[in-house]
Formats: sequence, C-alpha cells, structure tokens
Amino acid sequence: MQQTKFRYYDAVAFKRANGPKPAIHTEFLRTGRIDRNLSWSPSEKRYLTPEEVAEATGRKLENAGTVTHERINGFHRSIRFPKLIFHRTLDRAPHLGYCHITVANSRFAEFESVQWAFYMANFFAEIGDEQQFFADISHRPGRMYFAVAIAPTEEEGRLQIDRKVRGNGVLFRTGDPKLAMKSVLMLGARDEALRKIISAI
Repeated sequence: MQQTKFRYYDAVAFKRANGPKPAIHTEFLRTGRIDRNLSWSPSEKRYLTPEEVAEATGRKLENAGTVTHERINGFHRSIRFPKLIFHRTLDRAPHLGYCHITVANSRFAEFESVQWAFYMANFFAEIGDEQQFFADISHRPGRMYFAVAIAPTEEEGRLQIDRKVRGNGVLFRTGDPKLAMKSVLMLGARDEALRKIISAI
C-alpha cells in the first residue's frame, strides 16, 4: 500500500458546528427584531489522533461483524457458527480495517478437514502473502468479505493461511454480501439437501 500520511477530523462535529445559519429575515418576521450577535466565523476543525480513528473504525467493524454473524446463524437451525468477533486496523491507515467473524471446519474433496476463518473488511484488496497480507488495496469505498483456510504456526496461539488449500488458502473473496453469506453457509452445510437449498437462494 502506498504510504500516505492522512489527517483525520471529526466531520460530524464540524458539520454540526457549521450547519445552516438562521435566516435573518425569518428571525425578524418571527420576533420583530434582528439578532446582531450572530457569529459568522466558521468553527475550527478538530483533528483526530490515529488512535481515535482506529478506535472508531474498530467499533464500526465489530458492530458490522456482529450483524453479519447474526444473519448467517439465522438462516437455518442446523447451521451454527461460533461468534469470534475481533478487529485489526491498518497501521498507516487507521480508517481501514478488518473484522474476524467466525471460524469453523469443513470437508473438501482432497482434505478431510479444513479449518477456516471468515472476515469482513471496510476496503477491497487482493489477499497477499505472509509479509503483506493485503495487496493492491483499492482507494474506492466498499466492503470485502473473505474466508481463508488457516493452520497453526510453530508460535503458540498464532495462525497462518494454509496455502496448501486451493494454492493460496483463499476459499472465497467478494464485495457482495449476499454472495458472501451464501459461500459461508455452503461451507457450513453438513448435507447435500441443505446445500441445494442454499445454492437456490
């Protein structure tokens, strides 16, 4: 990702402070007098620290992750995914981040059991390598939903993408929330009858 130095400000507070000014003629018609104490100087922008931006980004991501988890678990009583919500923001761009939603195991033709994790991000990008997890991050606003096969590392408590699965470990990646939900449900479906129902939606 190109290293750009961003400056963030509290746009909501700035908009409120600089909202529509009362019309003088309307005020005169209502009260019969002109208020000469109106201040016309614009309020200064309050710039946010990267930590404040990262905190706000994290709240939004986790709220969206919770809603997404509720939707996939609400589809059918036989499909239940654990709720494992946590987020990360990008170091040099704290307005960008991703949220881990759930983890599960699925069976693939060539693998008896594949552990995978499902994420959503508030940007679109390619899934990169171990050194740079996200590559070619798009500057256009949008969301990305993706699932990757995971495997434990030698370092206890850490996971890595299992690139033996499908060559790069990516099970799916999309900007379409409906397609993402369908893909997660297909990974979680335990029988062919349920897969047919899911594929029809």
